[in-house]
Amino acid sequence: MNRIGRKYGVSLFGESHGTSVGVVVDGVPAGIVLSASDLEVDLSRRRAGAKGTTPRQEADRPQIVSGLFDGRTTGSPLTVLFQNSDTRSGDYARLVAQPRPGHADFVARRKWNGWNDYRGGGHFSGRITLGIVVAGTIAKKVLGESVKIESRIVEIGGRSDPAGMEAAVEHAMEEQDSVGGIVECTVTGVPVGWGEPFFDSVESVLSHALFSIPAVKGVEFGSGFAAARMRGSEHNDPIVAADGTTRSNHAGGINGGISNGNPIVFRVAVKPTSSISKPQETFDFATGRVEPLVVRGRHDACIALRMPVIVESMAAIVLCDFALLAGSGIDTGHCEF
Repeated sequence: MNRIGRKYGVSLFGESHGTSVGVVVDGVPAGIVLSASDLEVDLSRRRAGAKGTTPRQEADRPQIVSGLFDGRTTGSPLTVLFQNSDTRSGDYARLVAQPRPGHADFVARRKWNGWNDYRGGGHFSGRITLGIVVAGTIAKKVLGESVKIESRIVEIGGRSDPAGMEAAVEHAMEEQDSVGGIVECTVTGVPVGWGEPFFDSVESVLSHALFSIPAVKGVEFGSGFAAARMRGSEHNDPIVAADGTTRSNHAGGINGGISNGNPIVFRVAVKPTSSISKPQETFDFATGRVEPLVVRGRHDACIALRMPVIVESMAAIVLCDFALLAGSGIDTGHCEF
């Protein structure tokens, strides 16, 4: 459903053009120093404004409404709200009868018998990822400074050089189209032994979470699909030290579903944004025919531009859950009575 995690539980709620969106994080250890300003760095990385991102401007000021007292977490569920203000719901009225190709309009209406909130994509909107970023920021605090999670864009529109990636975005904008990309994430400092085979292996749980991010269409670890074109002698990572350090890292820091102490490396493929201004054709349920469609509204030409911090945050959520299951995490000290 809308919750993930066993010890570190994250629940998302809200709709793109509803009154608010937010997150409830359960299992946060008591005593962690936290304020709304602590969330700002990662929230600013997700915010629109760069060329190729949506013109929609939201303040995205977090309101921590539970789970915090005197600047420290209490151990009870932490709830964070964001108010929606810059909405133009009228842009979406036509999409009830003529759902966007590639978007969730059609399936959401069928699944919930037309009672879904279609405005701005409703609960399927990328705006819901605000809660992921909040939960990820808090998860990083629980993990502590020894675990470092960093994501970067490595490809946009099939180009991997900075100039080529920028040109791909500009070209898509000129043609009122969109373009996809690839985000790579590297995690260092994860000890040997996290992961619970079979079905809760590190890859299994990370993949489950990453595919929950809107627009993610592929996930690979280490050498990924390139492994299918390698021999075992090439793909194997020789162990060169007693701590498990390997000479290469084709496995992406995971063996048998368990972290091996080397950097965890994975990549996600992000599809082109479904909502584009370029004329398309799709079925119109009002006329019973395939009709031209021009999507109105404000949309990202390349949603991958805003994806690195979301990928980082989702990785932090999953790894925080593994850390708590393993009995490790931040030491918040003891309160003397």
